[in-house]
Amino acid sequence: MKMHNPPHPGEFILSIYMEPFGYSCRYVAQQLDVASSTLSRILKGQSAVSPEMALRLSKALGRSPESWLAMQDNYDLWQARKKVNLSRVRTIQFVAL
Repeated sequence: MKMHNPPHPGEFILSIYMEPFGYSCRYVAQQLDVASSTLSRILKGQSAVSPEMALRLSKALGRSPESWLAMQDNYDLWQARKKVNLSRVRTIQFVAL
């Protein structure tokens, strides 16, 4: 299913888990056992959620690791669709020999 302008996982983490409960970046980073600068880059949308981070987020915040990676993939694909010019890409016709 194609999403319309999906959020970056960092935006989601901020709006769903951190802001409503008043949790700081430093506090959440400590719970994730990562540097606060690492989490800060994700929260700002400057870094992607890696498989390792997906495992950490899953344990600390809930949701499956796959859902964190899917959220990142949806965001990345949306961004790519806005930038990539496919006008010169041609469909390959596969014919059995």
